[in-house]
Amino acid sequence: MLGWLFFAASMGLTMSNLSSTKMKIILSRKGFDSGSGGCPSPIFPDGRLQSLPIPDNDSQIEYGQISLNKSDAMGDIVEQLTRGKYSAQSTAHLDPDLEEDALPRKPGWNPVLGQAGAAQGHLRNNAVEAGDLFLFFGLFRPVIKNRNHWVFDKTQSARHVIWGWLQIGNIIQVTENTSYEQPWLAYHPHLASLSDPNNHLYVATKDLTFEGKATGSSGAGVITHTSELITLTEKNSPKPSIWTLPDWFFPSKERLAMTYHRKLDRWSKRNGKTRLQSTARGQEFILDADQYPEALNWVKEIVQS
Repeated sequence: MLGWLFFAASMGLTMSNLSSTKMKIILSRKGFDSGSGGCPSPIFPDGRLQSLPIPDNDSQIEYGQISLNKSDAMGDIVEQLTRGKYSAQSTAHLDPDLEEDALPRKPGWNPVLGQAGAAQGHLRNNAVEAGDLFLFFGLFRPVIKNRNHWVFDKTQSARHVIWGWLQIGNIIQVTENTSYEQPWLAYHPHLASLSDPNNHLYVATKDLTFEGKATGSSGAGVITHTSELITLTEKNSPKPSIWTLPDWFFPSKERLAMTYHRKLDRWSKRNGKTRLQSTARGQEFILDADQYPEALNWVKEIVQS
C-alpha cells in the first residue's frame, strides 16, 4: 500500500481523484485498419487477438522488437499480412503501450497512451480527466495459415473488437523536458515531436477503480481472446461500422448519446439489443457513465473476460 501511495504522489494523484462517482468511458479506435497499415489486425484460429500498432516513420521502435501476447513474432505477422509493405525493420507507433514485456523497460514504466491534435482537443473539450477510462477497439479479421504464412480468411469479414483498456491516473503535457523529468517515457513515439501543444500522455492507474472501490483488475491491460462480449460489429454484418450494443446503450432526451453519435437516426432497437451505425469520423467516442450507470458493470465484464 505504501508503494502505491508513493506512486500516486509521484504521479500527482490523490485518492479523491479516483473515488469520484463521475466517470467517462472513451471508446478509442486504435491499431491497423484500411487507412493506417492497410489491413485489419489478426484474430488467430485459437481466438487470440493481436492488435497491430500503426506504422510511424518518426518512431524508433521496429516491429521486430515488439513482443506482444506471446504470439508469433510481430515483424513476421506484419510482413505477411501486409504482403511485404511493412517488415520487421519498419517502425511502429506503439501506442497505447499496455504490456510491460512488449519491450525492454526503464525503471518506473507504466502503461501509457499518447494523444495529440484533434483527438486530444476532443478529450479536453469533454473534460476527460483522472479516473476516466479508455476502452480500445480496432478492426480485426480472422487469419489462417497458408503455406506456413498467415493470410486473411476470405470466408470471414472484418469486425470491430474491443482489445484493451486504460484507466487514467495522470495526464502529462509533453514538453522538451518530459524525457528528463520522466526518463521511462523517452522511448514513447509522442516524444518524437514537440511541435504540437496538444500533445499529451495518459498514464494508467495501478488498479482499476470504480466509485472509490478496487475491482480486482489492473488499471490497464489487453484482452487476449475474442468473444461475443467484446465484438462491437453486428454478427454477420458485411460492414464493421454496424454495431450491436447492450439494450441500455440506447440514448434518449435524458441520456445523451456518446460523442460523434448524437443524431438519433443512427440508433435503433432490435431483438432486445441496441443497433448503431457508427461513424468513421473521430477516434474517441465519449460516453458519460453518470447518465449510463449500467456501463460500469459492462466494463467490468469486458476487463475480467
